[in-house]
Amino acid sequence: MSWSRAELESFAGRTIPDLLPDELGLLFVGINPGLVSAATGLHFARRGNRFYPALLEAGLVDTIDPALAPVQLRERGVGITNIVARASARADELHRDELVTGRERLEELVLERRPRVVAIAGITSYRTAFGRRKAVPGPQPDTIGDSRLWVVPNPSGLNAHESVASLARAYREAAVAAGVLTS
Repeated sequence: MSWSRAELESFAGRTIPDLLPDELGLLFVGINPGLVSAATGLHFARRGNRFYPALLEAGLVDTIDPALAPVQLRERGVGITNIVARASARADELHRDELVTGRERLEELVLERRPRVVAIAGITSYRTAFGRRKAVPGPQPDTIGDSRLWVVPNPSGLNAHESVASLARAYREAAVAAGVLTS
């Protein structure tokens, strides 16, 4: 689908539903939905976003279609949510307090649903939301209840130093730790 800039901007501030299977082993956490995601109701829906190609290469799905892949993710016990629920054109439009408040909402969700691993896509948003200025990608020393925290690279094309292959390696590592894929 194609939208004009004005049409896309009309979706700013909207939210999309979380993808939460009954049995949740791995929870991917984006920063916030983009405008195309808000328009379609699908996570990481912007054409060119590398999330689904990386999941394909990691072995978590067998399609890059953001309308079909969630069915496969649900079957594997993989969910998707965001730190901040409101859609925006760019993540840099978010305020620090929104990220901190979003972390609090995320913690409530994780304590309720108890995934084995929570994979937050984006080191900068993790550092801000969780107050961990010196955090590095990968497994984190902190947990939310019994859920391990993991920081994986953000799949946005703005994160140019990451490739689909490097994203896939990081996503696979978190999936193996969560037990949704075998090593």
